[in-house]
Amino acid sequence: MKRHPTDLRLEAFLLDQGDEGRAILLHLCDCERCRLRLKSGPPHRPLGIPGPEPIPPTPPLPRDYRTLGFAAALAQERTEAPELFVELLRLPVGARVSLVSSDPRFRTWGVLELLIERSLETATQDAGEAEALAALALLLADQLDTGFYGSESLEDLRARSWGHLANARRVRSDLHGAEQAFASAYSHLRHGTHDPREEAILLDLEGSLRRDQRRFSEAFSLFRRAEELFRTAGDLHRAGRSLVKLSTVHYFAGETDEAISVLIRALPLLDGEQEPRLRMCAQHNLVFYLTECGRIPEARRAYGEARALYRDFSEPWVRDRRRWVRARILRGLGKVELAESLFLSARDGFLAEGIPYDTALVSLELATLYAEEGRTADLKRLAGEMLPIFTSLQIHREALAALSFLQQAMESERASLDLVTAVVDFLRRAQHRPELRFEAPE
Repeated sequence: MKRHPTDLRLEAFLLDQGDEGRAILLHLCDCERCRLRLKSGPPHRPLGIPGPEPIPPTPPLPRDYRTLGFAAALAQERTEAPELFVELLRLPVGARVSLVSSDPRFRTWGVLELLIERSLETATQDAGEAEALAALALLLADQLDTGFYGSESLEDLRARSWGHLANARRVRSDLHGAEQAFASAYSHLRHGTHDPREEAILLDLEGSLRRDQRRFSEAFSLFRRAEELFRTAGDLHRAGRSLVKLSTVHYFAGETDEAISVLIRALPLLDGEQEPRLRMCAQHNLVFYLTECGRIPEARRAYGEARALYRDFSEPWVRDRRRWVRARILRGLGKVELAESLFLSARDGFLAEGIPYDTALVSLELATLYAEEGRTADLKRLAGEMLPIFTSLQIHREALAALSFLQQAMESERASLDLVTAVVDFLRRAQHRPELRFEAPE
């Protein structure tokens, strides 16, 4: 068209357009790029060849975030994992297995990691639940995409899952089952990434099993190697955790001074924000070991540093152990009445919790206090209270023989301080070495 259209023709043209057509015209008035595209015309197509099919609307992104790349997908999965984990915990064990097997929302590295971590954290309170979580992690590991996550990386997590399952079995005293689980763990580890941190995790867990089996020399080697590998990997917190465990082996072996030295090395490495309970337990152990060696001024200072840590945990077992160690310090400071009151409270707490050895040991510390004070009547009364307690507790034969001998001596007023102390020392050693035989002092 060489001549400008008249007003009537422009009006007619506009009226022929719908709302969408008029919007396009208004856009063309302001967009030079689109005017040039319109002027050049649509792409040329030979006659008889249809144009491309209209592009359908883009569907919403699926739940699978792997299109974002591995790092972004992993971050997203870890963000979503806690909510999914809570959803699982609301269900009985069988229903959890069904849900993980059928619902793709749970097939993520983030959920798998969280199951493994919670298995470890749960073991001391509920070993059965910890084992169930580790078993669920193994089921989930078999359902993850090896092409995306990597077969070797998944082998690492299978090894770790078996390790935590072994740990749960150890806690519930299934030592043979723990051995079998560790064999599976190391089998998967051999096909993994050979990350030193993954090996260290298994060595650390196996060290706890060897300690419980009283195979102390093996436990020493495993914990020391684990600490070395964690340091190599830059994980100082876990290196400190292995040292805390190493200190318990020294204590069980009767090497309390060495246990103290190892703990003093461990404490600066521990991240209290990452594992506040471990930090509290390590500090408590230091106080306890110091009182065991009669280093009361040091124990008092260490207890002062532990006060804030104790406040974060209200469980009975924390409360009773805190009372026990405070009683030891007060006794060492000559505050006998306060010490006696706390010993009695700790003993009653352990009895209510059903913890036989701690009940026995606190009762015997009371006995040494009474013997030291020459309180024969109180010793006889304590013997009468101890008899029904000890006969109802599951204490191995040699320990029960030592306790029975002492009770008879207390009731017949023959329980000297040396005799009470000898029985207490035997029970402390026999707690971790039940193969020891009791020989009545002359």
